[in-house]
Amino acid sequence: MRVTFLGTGTSQGIPVIGCGCAVCTSDDPRDNRLRTSVLLETSDKVIVIDSGPDFRYQMLRAHVKDLDAIIFTHEHKDHIAGLDDIRPFNYLLKKNIAVYATDRVQDALKREFSYIFSERHYPGIPEIAMHTLTDQNFWIGETEITPLDIMHYKLPILGYRIGNFTYITDAKTVPQHSIDKIRGTKVLVVNALQVQDHISHFTLNEAIAFAKDIGAETTYFTHISHNLGKHADVEPLLPENIKLAYDGLSIIV
Repeated sequence: MRVTFLGTGTSQGIPVIGCGCAVCTSDDPRDNRLRTSVLLETSDKVIVIDSGPDFRYQMLRAHVKDLDAIIFTHEHKDHIAGLDDIRPFNYLLKKNIAVYATDRVQDALKREFSYIFSERHYPGIPEIAMHTLTDQNFWIGETEITPLDIMHYKLPILGYRIGNFTYITDAKTVPQHSIDKIRGTKVLVVNALQVQDHISHFTLNEAIAFAKDIGAETTYFTHISHNLGKHADVEPLLPENIKLAYDGLSIIV
């Protein structure tokens, strides 16, 4: 499976006009972080986890020509706002896009994109096939996916394990039963927002401690805010098998 990081930043991590911080003014492309999303190319499907506000540009930038499914972790705007931009795939590929989400996330999608779900089917709206996620494993084509219960402060969200790859974003705490499902993974992706304490996201030290506990062969940090600092300054401080992900990074798992 090929994994491509479409975005590794947060809404706090987008360059801001006049900000002037080291990250926002950096010439290093690894510091140019769009909202967090990842592309999975399996043996028979093309899958995206989360479609945030930068989704259209991310897909164009990565030259993605096909799309079969979007899996959502949770309903915050920085993870769902780009759903409307599946329309070119509908048009060019002549197919619906499968959407996988919990009931609660589906309710949010229906509020944000009511026209998609309207009984009056307006021509040209995004065409989706909705699938309801629970705590049970599910399949997309030939690929089995394990949902992972994660707590984003007080909001239950989902991470995912796909074979030897585990993807978690927006975590603050991870229940033991989810840790048990993660153990043995070879590649772990987890959020590391900033150095300072945060109410709903792992800090850098919390993410490092979590990565060490899981013991994956390689861990990549994502969902990085500009408060964490520049890629070139932070990565050398990390343990040998822990790295900062960056937009456009592609790995084989």
